[in-house]
Amino acid sequence: MHTIGRIDKVDFPELGLIDVEAKIDSGAYTSSIHCETIKAFYKGGDHFVKFIVFNEDHPVEREAKVFASKQVKNSFGQIEYRYTIKTPVILFEKTYLIELALTNRSSMKYPVLLGRKLLGERFIIDVTKRNLSFKEKMKKKKTVKWLNG
Repeated sequence: MHTIGRIDKVDFPELGLIDVEAKIDSGAYTSSIHCETIKAFYKGGDHFVKFIVFNEDHPVEREAKVFASKQVKNSFGQIEYRYTIKTPVILFEKTYLIELALTNRSSMKYPVLLGRKLLGERFIIDVTKRNLSFKEKMKKKKTVKWLNG
C-alpha cells in the first residue's frame, strides 16, 4: 500500500495528458477531470463522447467510449448530466484503469479529483504530504538520466 499526499500529479496516457495536478479526495466516491464542450454521439452502435481537455493550458479534443452516464448533483447542489469513461491513470509508476467522470471543473483549483473508488485499499492518504508519486517519478527519471550519462 502506498502513501499518497493530498495533491499529486498524474498521467493519463490514453488522453495524452502528463503531470496533471490532482486533488486526492476520500470524500468523493468517483474520480473526475475538467473538460469542456462535452458532446455525446453514436458510432457503429456504440455510445461515445467527444470533449476538450487541457494539456498545459492548451485545449486538446479527445473522444472515448462512454462507460456510464447519469444525473448527479455537483458540489454546488446543481443537477447535471455526466458521462463517465474508463481510462488508465498512472500513479507511483503503476497503471490503474479508472472510471473518470467528465465535468467542468473550471471553478475548482485542481483539474482532476481522485476519489475513493480509485484510492480504495491501495493508498493511505497523508494530508501533510504533496506530490509523492510525482517526486518518485522525477527521482527515477534523474537516476535513469544519470545512468545513461
